[in-house]
Amino acid sequence: MAATADKSKPYIPLNSGATDGWSTDSEATATCFCGAVQLAFPTEGPGLLNTFVCNCTDCRKVTASMFASNFTIADTHLRHVRGQADLRSWGQDRTVASGARMTNHFCGTCGTLMYRVSASYPGARILRIGTVDDFNLHDTKLRPRVEQFTKDRVSWFTGVEGAKQVADGFFGGQKKEVKEAL
Repeated sequence: MAATADKSKPYIPLNSGATDGWSTDSEATATCFCGAVQLAFPTEGPGLLNTFVCNCTDCRKVTASMFASNFTIADTHLRHVRGQADLRSWGQDRTVASGARMTNHFCGTCGTLMYRVSASYPGARILRIGTVDDFNLHDTKLRPRVEQFTKDRVSWFTGVEGAKQVADGFFGGQKKEVKEAL
């Protein structure tokens, strides 16, 4: 079942320790599970750079799921509403397909992964669609437009209908191609 029938209005269910998530026509919030960390981000360009599903083995492991649903925001457009000091980080480059360092920033209280920063994609943060407070945005403005690492997709997931399908990585250093896909 879809979040709500009327996708033009925010749908912010009680789904975490926070009760102050919001969205407007051009901006929304993403909050960790306990509510300590909250981000504000644009829901359209130029700050919203892309939306995608990633099936790579690194994303599968870090999300404890079979794929990650992501959106990328320009650093210049991401705002920490609260909890920036509560974020903890950990990074590595051993399992990342590009070989470049990927740093994970997560809530130090509840452990929610708020965003990742890739050394191969400077100037942007990769956020998780599941942290977005307005569930209608998951189906509308943040619906994945690209699905990458389809070669690693599990057999029971048939992919994102209508999304550009890419066998390997799509976003690593291909900024012109990214803008054309959106």
